[in-house]
Amino acid sequence: MQIHSDAWHSFPVAADELWEAMTDVGAYRQWWPWLRHFEADALEAGDRWEAVVQPPLPYRVRFTIQLDEVSPAKHIVARILGDIAGSARVDIVETSTGSRLRLASSLEPTSSVLRAVAAVGAPVARFGHEWVLKTGVRQFRDRALGSP
Repeated sequence: MQIHSDAWHSFPVAADELWEAMTDVGAYRQWWPWLRHFEADALEAGDRWEAVVQPPLPYRVRFTIQLDEVSPAKHIVARILGDIAGSARVDIVETSTGSRLRLASSLEPTSSVLRAVAAVGAPVARFGHEWVLKTGVRQFRDRALGSP
């Protein structure tokens, strides 16, 4: 089962300011308490991020994010490996009122636990994925940018 997501989010800051906040990888665990483990050096092409996410469900998801392309304040292209696998992309565009950020991904479970959850409870798997994305955007907006 693949889970696809593709959503745009508006921010009341310029693309450069949005990008500057995104590059503060050392603050990610402060912004996102459900990010149980996170190791990253920088938001740069070639970097590998290690993460463990705890959605509001009885399992954790362990994965690596391989940053393949990083164009500051423009886009990020990454491969995801681990309990989930697939691809993800972030696009940033300047608008007249700030900026917009697109989060797009196509992921599928690879661990036996997550495959079993997806097989018998696809809505549960989708809920966990959507919860992480929606909660993450809200918390980033509130905690990293301090904006409503």
